[in-house]
Order: sequence, then C-alpha cells, then structure tokens
Amino acid sequence: MIVSVASGKGGTGKTLVTTSLALALRGTGRVQLLDCNVEEPAAHVFLKPTITRSEVVSIPVPQVDRAKCTYCGKCAEVCAYHAIAVSQPSVLIFPELCCGCGVCSYLCPEEAISEAGREIGVVQTGYSDGVDFIQGRLHIGEAMASSVVTKVNEQAIREGTVIIDVAPGTSCPVVAAIKGSDFCLLVTEPTPFGLNNLASARRCVRLKLLP
Repeated sequence: MIVSVASGKGGTGKTLVTTSLALALRGTGRVQLLDCNVEEPAAHVFLKPTITRSEVVSIPVPQVDRAKCTYCGKCAEVCAYHAIAVSQPSVLIFPELCCGCGVCSYLCPEEAISEAGREIGVVQTGYSDGVDFIQGRLHIGEAMASSVVTKVNEQAIREGTVIIDVAPGTSCPVVAAIKGSDFCLLVTEPTPFGLNNLASARRCVRLKLLP
C-alpha cells in the first residue's frame, strides 16, 4: 500500500504527520518512507537516518554536431521550453531550461543532435529505527524537481507500506509524487487561507487518483 501525505501549502505539519505515521507502523511489516519534497527535504530531521547509498540523478540535454547541422531551426521550433536557439552559424543550448524530453534529437532531420547527461540532484538511501528511508535532493538552482521525484518514487517497495512525504502545493513535483498512490492524506491548518489551499490540493488529488 502506498500512502502519500500532501498539503496545499507549507507549514501545516505535513512532514511531522508523515514521519509519525511511518514510525507508528513499525512492526506491522516492512515500512518505507520516501521524502519527495526534493527542494527542501526535512523528514531526515525527525528520523535521523543512516545514509548508506547516494545515486546521482541526471537528465539528457542536447549536444549538436556542427558538422551535420544545417541550421534549419527545427530543434528550436519543436522545443516547448525554449531551450534551443538557432541563428546561423550557431546553435545555442540553454541546459537550465531543458527538461530532457528528447524531442529535438528525435525530430532533427539531419540526426545532428545527441544527448548527454547533466546532473541535477541525488537520491539518498538509508535506514532509521525500523523504517527504510529514501530521500531526493535537488541541486540548488535547478528547476527540474519532478525528475528527481520520479527517481525517488521508482524505489518504492512492492510489498509492505510506503509513506510518501509530498512537497506542499499543487505543482508538477506534487503530481509526480502522488502518482501511483493508493491513498492521499491532506494536511491543513484551521485558517481561511489553509482551507483555500486545501480545496486546491483536493482538486489536484481527485484529478490524479480518481478514475
């Protein structure tokens, strides 16, 4: 069973609920906590895990073979993130804008574009007092949090209970984190502002988890 814990805004106590739930389930079988709040993971503050392994997360970014390129501009045309600009006789790549979708290399008519990995974060694995612990950390200044979240979610066990600490809000990293969950617990605070954000989070969860 996979249970994600989310919130419409930060500061509601979501991480405290997540870690408390994981610790309460010890002894009922294998328990795993995934910290998918990769921009500012905080579950380790409560669990104090021993980290045993760290894996680099990379996304593929384009590299242009100038010998093959005809500067037709097709790559810039199909890039939805404006990560490529073509102005003969040069092709400019903006790695920070690239999402690693690969459409530029796939549609290049001259097959002049290859891809190379660019490190954007890490996934750390460890153990804490009866709980398997995995967290993602996005490098400072990077924008592709969803790629790191996806790598963390790939570590989810098939048997036992998985508790996922989701980033606050309703952005793309949140959607990536709750994908595949059986249940989603929403944590809020008793204020009008908290209720407004809870309603937004509820709509997001319904769109992703309900048929």
